[in-house]
Amino acid sequence: MMRIGAGFAILPTLAFIFVACSGEVEVTREVPTTVEVTREVPATVEVTREVPATVEVTREVPVTVEVARVTPDTPPGQQSGVAQSSRLELVRDRGRLFCASRNDVPGFGHMDAYGNNAGFDIDLCRAVATAVLGDPDAIEIRLIAAAERGPTIQSGEVDLLVRTVTWTNSRDAEWGNYVQTMLYDGQGFLVRKDLGLKSALELKGARVCVVQGTTLELNLHRFSERYGLNIELLAFEDTEATLLAYRDGECDALTNDRSQLAALSTVLDNSASHTIFPETISEEPMGPVVPHGDDQWFDIVKTVMAILIHGEAYGITSRTVPSTATNFSGVDRLLGIQGSFGQESLGLNYTVAQDVLRAVGNYGEIRAQPGPRRHQPAQRGHPQRPVGGGSLRGLSQGRSNLRRTIEVGAGGSSTAKSGAQKRDAPLRLGTPSRVLRKSMTALVAPG
Repeated sequence: MMRIGAGFAILPTLAFIFVACSGEVEVTREVPTTVEVTREVPATVEVTREVPATVEVTREVPVTVEVARVTPDTPPGQQSGVAQSSRLELVRDRGRLFCASRNDVPGFGHMDAYGNNAGFDIDLCRAVATAVLGDPDAIEIRLIAAAERGPTIQSGEVDLLVRTVTWTNSRDAEWGNYVQTMLYDGQGFLVRKDLGLKSALELKGARVCVVQGTTLELNLHRFSERYGLNIELLAFEDTEATLLAYRDGECDALTNDRSQLAALSTVLDNSASHTIFPETISEEPMGPVVPHGDDQWFDIVKTVMAILIHGEAYGITSRTVPSTATNFSGVDRLLGIQGSFGQESLGLNYTVAQDVLRAVGNYGEIRAQPGPRRHQPAQRGHPQRPVGGGSLRGLSQGRSNLRRTIEVGAGGSSTAKSGAQKRDAPLRLGTPSRVLRKSMTALVAPG
């Protein structure tokens, strides 16, 4: 057995012998090839930690709000603040009703011998004041020109517009809510008899006075254009200025609603020397207007107008208003003696119809003799200044019937079978028409 040490001594000898025998020999030592070793590393992964979304937390803190003081005279359209008062509350808080009307046409709105602004339009205001304030004299009349009617009711500065306002679609949409037609009228012409004219169709080339800003202007223009009359329109700001121009001879004819022509002719010197042509060139349904935006107020005024109409239909006058049961359910319901027609929902007294009819009378009474009842004689006679012309008859009865009604009432001729009536005679409504009876039933019907 060889020792390890001897083995190490033989190795150099073997190497020498190998070299000597082989000659030049290239000795190559095996060296391991360099190997690039790549360690598998997981791909870089972006790790996002779920974090709850940022939430803005608002702490409730009391906020001081400055609220403008609303007075009873402040129109609802100009109020500010969180809550607005209703029109009924405003009227009751101020203690009076603001009406836009007039004082220049006898029978509609005119200063009487007692210093009162009396007339059909004024009495409609007095009726509403009675219903909501219990006092027919708790009214303040704002005198306005015809052209101011729209802006006045649009602004909400008045509670009611009653100034012979014709109901049109555009006005209903832009001005305010028309409540109820209280007068059907039509446009006519007033001329001097000494002109020798008998018809409006003879006004070719004539100068005609008219109130500006009214449907009268448009109707007159259309009439002139349709019949080739080449009428010259002279427009004035209000009725008084128009009448003065006619009186002074600035125009050959005066045009207005026939009922107003009948009334205006009474204040002219020698009124018998003037005449109203038989033609009616338009149809004019007229009634009160309230501001947009308060349904309760609209319903209140509408109800008051209905009370006046139905009071006449039932034959109830200012002097015959019963306060106890009549055994006629319609009358008892209207007067609040038995049952209800919705007074409590409107904020009115159950006896509101009694109050209104006692204070101003029924529709026929205020048409025949408008004005405060306390100044009227105990015995009712022919009215000194009746509202001539016009009626409450519906347009559904036809254009010819409307024309006939107006012409008979305002001094025009009539071919009705009942015969011609005296010129300028006041219209006598008498028995209510079928239209009135139907509307009467609608107000007092149960439920």
